[in-house]
Parts: sequence; structure tokens; C-alpha cells
Amino acid sequence: MIGNAHLDPVWLWQWQEGFQETKATFRSALDRMKEYDDFIFTSSTAAKYEWIEKNDPQMFGEIKERVAEGRWQIVGGWWVQADCNLPGGESFVRQALYGQRYFKEKLGVTARVGYNVDSFGHHGMLPQILKKSGLEYYVFMRPAPHEKGLPGPLFWWESHDGSRVLAYRIPFEYCSSGADLEKYVLRCAGELKEPFNELMCFYGVGNHGGGPTRANLESIHRLNREPDLPELVLSTPDCFFRRICTKALPLPVVHDDLQNHAIGCYAAHSGVKRWNRQAETLLVTAEKFSAIAERVTGQPYPTDFAQAWKDVLFNQFHDILAGTSIEAAYEDARNMYGEALSIAGRGLNYAIQSLAWKIDIEPEAGMRPVVVFNPHSWPSRVNVELEFGVLHDGSILVDDEGRRVPMQTVQSWAAARRRNRLSFIADLPPIGYRVYRVLPGSAPSEVQPIQATDTSLENDRYRLELDPNTGWISSLYDKKKQFQLFRGAAARPVVIDDTSDTWGHDIFHFNIVAGAFTARSVRLVEHGPVKSVIRVESEYGASQLIQDFTMYRELDQIDVVATVDWHEHFKLLKLSFPVNLDFIRTTFEIPYGHIEREANGLEQPGQSWIDLSGVANGLGDLYGLSILNDSKYSFDVHNKEASLTVLRSPIYAHHTPFVPPPQGNYAFIDQGIQRFTYTLLPHVASWEQAGTVKRAAELNQRPITLIETFHEGSLPQQDSYLSVDRDNVIVSVVKRAEDNDDMIVRCYETDRVATQARICLPRWNRTITAVFAPCEIKTFRVPRDETLPVVETDLLEWSEVWAQEGVSPRRRRGDTPSAPLSMTDGG
Repeated sequence: MIGNAHLDPVWLWQWQEGFQETKATFRSALDRMKEYDDFIFTSSTAAKYEWIEKNDPQMFGEIKERVAEGRWQIVGGWWVQADCNLPGGESFVRQALYGQRYFKEKLGVTARVGYNVDSFGHHGMLPQILKKSGLEYYVFMRPAPHEKGLPGPLFWWESHDGSRVLAYRIPFEYCSSGADLEKYVLRCAGELKEPFNELMCFYGVGNHGGGPTRANLESIHRLNREPDLPELVLSTPDCFFRRICTKALPLPVVHDDLQNHAIGCYAAHSGVKRWNRQAETLLVTAEKFSAIAERVTGQPYPTDFAQAWKDVLFNQFHDILAGTSIEAAYEDARNMYGEALSIAGRGLNYAIQSLAWKIDIEPEAGMRPVVVFNPHSWPSRVNVELEFGVLHDGSILVDDEGRRVPMQTVQSWAAARRRNRLSFIADLPPIGYRVYRVLPGSAPSEVQPIQATDTSLENDRYRLELDPNTGWISSLYDKKKQFQLFRGAAARPVVIDDTSDTWGHDIFHFNIVAGAFTARSVRLVEHGPVKSVIRVESEYGASQLIQDFTMYRELDQIDVVATVDWHEHFKLLKLSFPVNLDFIRTTFEIPYGHIEREANGLEQPGQSWIDLSGVANGLGDLYGLSILNDSKYSFDVHNKEASLTVLRSPIYAHHTPFVPPPQGNYAFIDQGIQRFTYTLLPHVASWEQAGTVKRAAELNQRPITLIETFHEGSLPQQDSYLSVDRDNVIVSVVKRAEDNDDMIVRCYETDRVATQARICLPRWNRTITAVFAPCEIKTFRVPRDETLPVVETDLLEWSEVWAQEGVSPRRRRGDTPSAPLSMTDGG
């Protein structure tokens, strides 16, 4: 019997109410311990403990004593019980990094049991992330048995790299009141079956807190006197799992993510999802250049990045990021994300300003230098845009070697004189920078724009055609392969009837078509040596949609900037793309990995890309289409058609079976204007060969530009601080260590292929050689003292896994190439 109090810090209430209820619930648990010597309390969520620590130190001291006694069990090890589909991979690492380190510092323990009992699905990379942050076990409840068939309530859950945790699906419910407890215990007793004749029953008033009551505990004591019932033991999840492990049961192994529950959560509230993606990507970019600047220029590393991450992590709570809280809660979330973005933006600016100021830039009449920073660990060839001041007629752009680079002026963000906006294709070194120079000139560009009309764009590789009546893509033709990618109208904005509640409870598809947006204007709005843009303005009901289709002269992708002004209720918007492929393999990005799923039309969660690859109809060659995005998380693939879900408009925090009365005045989600970008990336062969993961990262973490001036300095006009020699290994994080001024470097393998890679940090004469299991995440500590070796650590930056720089990890007894790291610290 697991005494707990499921307490949502935000849901049908704001965080201030959750704060107060946390104090009341924890006080109640402490009082029950004084009254019942056998009572044990289980609780997660480091954020709540920080509330208590800062607001009631005396209560916090009592909790610390009960933890030391073993009567207050810390589980979860995360900052909050997060949504387990939508945050990025690094956010899951930070949930554990800040959660486990907080529990160790403040309470002297770390959790061993991962704990997300109310989250709406769980992605398949979690076993590795849990294991490498000291969590050996995992407790969840959703999806329920009718939503996801599993071989039993207890099983080994394994990621692609071979990391596994012992997972348990809670039967029926994670909380129960005093009146319902006897009925609940009898239901649980009916689930006992040999050889699995033990299970966990969770009791205590929950959702708005409360916890175990006197009535709960009296009922348990009374039921224990019933001869026909199994023994009821007041215990903890950790004790349960330890007992199970001593039995060495032949438990099944699950290699899959755990889906699907509440599919409407993947798209509900576009705003919070966009803020989340922006904050995640800006923070990791800021950390990279701040860590580099600290070592290169001496710029102090910001001390407030941890607070920014905690803001982001709190808002990844499953009822916030999923879009299922009340409207006022999103004003709070916006403000907290704003704080995180402000901290990250300020830290990033200090770092790049410090680096750029040290670059040696010689004076030249009329010249303005532009420093472009690349946050990625590979050479990037990307479109760069920046606001610029006065631009004289005939001005040209050259790179650091004096070679002319095609440049185009586009509409400025300012509707004012003496402001311009520049666009050019930059070739950037890995995690570094390059200086470009705007110079006065008179010679016209010899570069010819691509072919363009009001309804077509054509470069050397592709021809894109748009239907002038609908604004939909009528053709995307690969000239080199002589292949028509789409088998029908594509980028088609389809409106779906959606009368489900905010969660989308008990449905699995959004497929009742109500209509589609149709064009009122299709016209060429930009045309130059870098890119050309066709703008499609369309409408449906009271709503407007603008899509700017961009084709580049030198890039093989089509970017689409979309602006939606939405005013529909109980409707959903999708963009559909029917592909001309057979034997399709459908792949979705998940946090720090990817997963293949059936093309069965189920709404599925994803991250910044999905891919459809198969045999090109009529060619017989392998071909595919990757669809990238900068803020969306919901997709479906039905047969040969992929759809990106743009938005939903249910009522805020509407939970069935409640039926909103017609006379009620309710707020609907996603009303008004929102913007996002998606990219069409056709490719020969597989998404792995096309570099889809990198291209999606380039869309989400864009180059940073800084207009400089001339000055002397010690840095060259092009530099790179870190690179990797394998295309399928990416450096996702460079940061300062949590406990000293060492540098932390985190990498992951992207293609599900065992790989040996070399990570080079040339400025510090460091080379790390490491063997990655398929989809493995690795973390390295690079000491500032160059006489000390680089060591591999767990995700918490604690345990050293191997300590010989330049040598592959030592094999430990029983390890395979995919064996997880072990924690030396227990709770």
C-alpha cells in the first residue's frame, strides 16, 4: 500500500493555489506520521520541496528528518512530473539533473524510482535517460490497458541502446478516498496472479492534494484483519521493486514507447508549445557560447541559467505543456517562459559580444562586418537573415577570404526609412563563427535568380507549382530523378470537426473533415539571387491563413512561413501531404531519438521532424520526404498521406463528462494570430543519409548574427571550437559543470547505429574517442586543468564511467556496447 498525494501544482487552478495546497498536504502527511507509527509517505517533484524550503523552513526540517528515518520516500527524481512526450531530449536530462541534485543536496538522498503516474504517454528513450540519472525503476499509469496492450503490469522497459528499467503500470488509479478504499483494494486483489503475486495499490486523496487520511489508514488496518484478503503492507515503491528483483522472475521486455492517451494534448495550446521550444533551444545555445566565452575571453559564465531551466522545467508539468490547464495558468506560464528567455538571451548576448570584440577586424572604408555564429557541431550551410541599417546602392557581401557572397534585401521588420533586412547563404564552421563584410561596390551581381512566376518556383533541382485557385501545392518535381513527389494536392490546409474535450479523451483520430482553406491571392512577393517567395493568402470561415513558400538557389529545401489568424470553435487545422511512395517507412523524432510507427492514421506525438520514406512510384528507387517544424508536436500518417496538426480550438480545461451549458461564456484555445515555420526536405535514399536530424536542428537553433565594427583582436575571422568526425553523432550540449568550472559536453547517436566517434576541441588540444551504442547519449567532463583527463559521467555529472582520455570506455563485467551507466549514489 503506497501512501501518496497526487498534487498537480497547476491544472484547474494557478500555481499559487498549488503552492498553498502543497504546504497543507505535506503538513497532513507529517501529522499522520505522528499518529500512525507504520505510516510511510511517498512523494515526488523537487519544485514543491523548494517551495517548502523557502517558505516554511521548519516544516522542511521535519521532512528531512522523516526522509532520514525512511518514512518519507523521495521518488521521481525530477523537478516535476513532466509531460513525457513533448519536452525536448535535453529537458528530460535537466529534469533529473536539477531534481536529483536538489534532493541530494537538501535531503541527502537521490530517488531510485522514476515516477510519472499521470503523464499522458511516455516516449521510448526514457529508459536510457532514467537509467543514466540513477533511476532503476519506473511507475506510470497512462496509457491504460484499453489504450496500450502490455504483457503485464510489470515488465522490463528497454531503449535502443540496451538501457532498461523495471516498469510498473498502476492498476486502476493513483489515489483513492477513504470511502472508496475498500472497493479499490478488492479490485487490486483480483489482479494478483502467480508468479506475480504482489502489486502496488496507491491510496490517498489526490489531484488537488490531500494525501492519506485517518480513514484510509483505519480502513487498511481493519482490512488486514480480514482472513480472506491478502496482506496489506504499508510500504514504498522502492521496497516493492527491491522485493521483486530478489525473486528473479522471468519478466517480459518491452521495446516501444508507451502510447496513446489523450491525443488532443499533442496540439492543444500552440502558445505554450512554441514558448517551450523557443526556451529550450535558446538556453542550450546560450550555454554553448557562454561556456566557450568563459574559457576564451574570460567572460563570466551566467549564474542564473539554472533558474531559467527551472522555469522551463516547471512549465513542462504535464497539465501545463499539454495545454489542459485553465486560461489564467497560461498567463503565468508565459511570464515564466519569458523570464527563461530573458536570462538565456542576455547570457547569449554577453558571450557573443565578448567573442566578437576579440576578433581582429582591420578597418576598411565603408565596410560593416557581420559576425555569424553557428551553434551546431557540424559545418552548416544555412540561410541567414538580419536587420541592417543604411545599405548603399551597389553594396556587396564578401566572406572572410574576400570571396563575394550573393546577398538579397528583403522586407525589414521596421516600417521606417534607413532600415534594411539582408538575406544570404552562409557556410559556417562547427560550433564557431565566421566574419562576413558588407562593402560599398558598383559591380552588379552575376548570380541569376531562380525561375519564378506567381505560381511556380524552379531551381536546379526542383520545380514547385501552386494551384492559383486553391493555393495548394499541385506539383513538386525532382528534375534530377524525374520524379513527382506528391500524388495529389499538398500543403492542403484541412479543417477537421473536433468536438472532443481539451484532452481529446477516448478518441484516437482526428479525421472528420469539415472543409479546407482556399486561396484568395497567390503571388510572387520576393525574387532575388538568394531566394524567391510565393505568398498564398487563403481563408476559411472567419479565419485567415498566409503561407510564404520559399525556394533557394543554393539549398535543396522548401521553407514555408505560416501565419494563422484563427477564429473557429471546436475545429482543428491540419496541413496534409500525400506522397507518391510505396512500402512506406514512417519515422517520428522523439526526445533524443526516433521511432518508427505504422501509417494507420492514429494521432501521434513527435518533435521537430517526421519522415516518410519508401519506393518512388514508377522509379523503383528509395526516396523520401522529411517534414520539419519549429513549434509543432502532433502528426498523423494514414496510408501514404502525412498530416501536421497546426492547432486545436476546444474550450480551456474542459474535461468530459461535464457538458458546458450553451449559455456559458467560455474561452476557446488558440484564438487569434500565431506563426510557425515548416520545411519540406525531399531526399533520395533514407532520412539518415539526408541529414534530417541536423536540418531540423538548424531550423530550430538558427545562426546568431552580430553587426560589429573594426578593431584589433587576438581571434581570427573564422574559428571553430568543437567538431565531431561522424555524421551520426551530434553534440547537443556544451555547458559549465554544475559543481565547478569544468566543461560538460553531451553527445548522442542519431541513426541507431553503433559508432566510434572522435569529438575534437582543438583550442584546448582535447580529443575524446568514444564508442556509442545505437541511440546512446554520452556525457563527458572536460576539466579546465589541461593536465587532468576527460572523463565520462552519468547525466547528473556525478559518476565517472571511464577516465582515460582518447580511449574508448572500459568494458565492465556484464556490459554490452549498449550497457547503461551505473549510479554510485543511492537514495
